[in-house]
Amino acid sequence: MPHKMTITGSATGPLREYDRYVAFDMREKGSPAAPKGLKKSTFISYTVFVAKKAFNKTGLTKKSIMHEKILVQGEPTLDIPIDECPGEIGIICFQITVLPNKNDKESNESNDKKEAKQEASKAQQEVAATKQAEKPEPVAKEANTVQPEVNETPVQEKKAAQPKKQQAIQPKGTKDVVSFDDIIVPEAFLKTRPNPVKTEEVIEFVKRTGHLDKPLTIEKESKVLKDGYRRYIVAKTMKMDNVPVVYDNQK
Repeated sequence: MPHKMTITGSATGPLREYDRYVAFDMREKGSPAAPKGLKKSTFISYTVFVAKKAFNKTGLTKKSIMHEKILVQGEPTLDIPIDECPGEIGIICFQITVLPNKNDKESNESNDKKEAKQEASKAQQEVAATKQAEKPEPVAKEANTVQPEVNETPVQEKKAAQPKKQQAIQPKGTKDVVSFDDIIVPEAFLKTRPNPVKTEEVIEFVKRTGHLDKPLTIEKESKVLKDGYRRYIVAKTMKMDNVPVVYDNQK
């Protein structure tokens, strides 16, 4: 009978939806010490598969699952296709629970303090406004002329900064950007399983930068993948619509 497993932590990648179930990736640190003669393990990556009904009962969403701490109980499986299971071990989930966050109380208390300070500052501003209204008109006019000058500078800076954020960033060596759905993966790649540790490193890189670390190599006319299957899997896991490429004859 399969060994029951229990893992805790947060999702390390986005939620992926299928017909009757959802999947997400997790990881746990290995043991800090190992018997003499054996290598120490750094971390183990898992891909968790949960029935949609059970997942919906938790109240988790695509955004919250990346931040909430969860407990998963289930059993390992080796019957999931590689492209659906980038983790080293697949877990069929029997029970999933959202764990309470220890920082919630502290954050709530800090929010209460902030609200109290904001209410106090509003009261002070109202008192100051009534005092200014009682002063002679010339003083009030001077105060009104100063305020637009103070407010205009940050607004202009924000408008100037907006075009920079809209510029797309691609890895070095990129020759073109193509739709992910146009790429054809040979059967020889589908039978392989890239190193999960290196795959996780590329996923972490995408989370930090928003793009792949290297472009995929494809044939220009047929769009057949020639090199970069690991990054193809990462792009699929991160649900990227477009991917950077370099053509086989330009490499």
